[in-house]
Amino acid sequence: MTRDDRRPARSGAGRPGAGDPHGVGARPAPIVPLAAAVGLVLVAVLTLSLFTGRIPFLPAKAGGGDGVVDRTPAPSNVVIVDPRSKVPGSIVYAKAGNIWIQSGSQATQLSGSGHDSMPTWSSDGRWIYYVETRTERGIYPYGGAPVYYDLTYPVLVRVHPDGSGRDEVATGKFTRSGGQYQWFYWIRQPVPDPSGKVLAVMSDGPEPTRNDVVLQLLDVASGKMTNPGLPENAPLGHQDPAWKPGSSARQLLYVMDGRDGTRGRPTIWRYDLRTKKASVLTAPGYMGPAWSPDGRWIVATKQASLGTDLVIIDPSTGTEVKRITNDGHSWGATWSPNGDAIAFLHIDGGIVDLRMIQVAISGGAVTIGDSLALTESSGLDPASRPSWYIPADQLPPTAGPSATASGSAAP
Repeated sequence: MTRDDRRPARSGAGRPGAGDPHGVGARPAPIVPLAAAVGLVLVAVLTLSLFTGRIPFLPAKAGGGDGVVDRTPAPSNVVIVDPRSKVPGSIVYAKAGNIWIQSGSQATQLSGSGHDSMPTWSSDGRWIYYVETRTERGIYPYGGAPVYYDLTYPVLVRVHPDGSGRDEVATGKFTRSGGQYQWFYWIRQPVPDPSGKVLAVMSDGPEPTRNDVVLQLLDVASGKMTNPGLPENAPLGHQDPAWKPGSSARQLLYVMDGRDGTRGRPTIWRYDLRTKKASVLTAPGYMGPAWSPDGRWIVATKQASLGTDLVIIDPSTGTEVKRITNDGHSWGATWSPNGDAIAFLHIDGGIVDLRMIQVAISGGAVTIGDSLALTESSGLDPASRPSWYIPADQLPPTAGPSATASGSAAP
């Protein structure tokens, strides 16, 4: 292999990633020379949820039968919407590297680069933020000599839901030695706060050779990131940020990755921006939190014996109050801004689709309805959590304090 042919990698190939608990998604693109990567601490950084559990892929069984369901995914440029689905507002998600918006029973493609992921709504519905991955030729020293390689780096983009006003907020690409060498740092899971001025992101910037991928706060106007220095289990870092609804809340959930031997032990933490204090919320085994629009409940992904399921957590105690799914094939939930439904990713026959389940909470009692397919055999991106927006004039008075978008991006 010549120097020009090298395609370096910075994450563990073939292992589940941060938003990919079932190990079916594409791995992050290779970035640095392969031989050099072996000697760098950053090799392991973006495994994030490498240790979120040994979760085998289980083929779907036909209802009550012994045969495996033979499902054919939709073409890469098509999302098949279940005709029974009636989504209030709009849900944004990713498929085959493109961003899609589903409203009612229609899905519309928003981007077309084939390299986009992790979309999320701003709380006012004016913007959709996502990460675009770009590749170009770079040069970086290895073994004492400059080496050419394929530099793959993230660009944080936002666009209006009609496709206009595309704006590049930040880039993970940077140079060294007066521009002679090119390098990058990760930008993942962008989630805007209720004000729209600050994004929670997961990044090892601005110096990836010294930092792990952890929670950082990015100023939308300047593109500058601030690291609050939250506790971590180095080098595993953090994932899954989620802002509490309401402009005065200033609370942020995130996941601290951990491990017990080869098994992952992620825990949900809460960070208060007013007091600058972080505290653990759950026992090990939980990730992917999303607030209810009134801020009284959290839906999260829980490790199961052979997969992942969804549960509702009481944020005042950090304890489970209701199991939402029991199939071991569900993750990546987002709460409807109406407060009456949860949309989530589900794998069946090796194909990831979007589902929705009705939820009613009265006092401490939680009632759930049947699971409804929103897409069919569409092969959605398993590492990109859906995000849900409903205009304020379509929300019931009790839906939430002020936020009208729900959800965050994965891993």
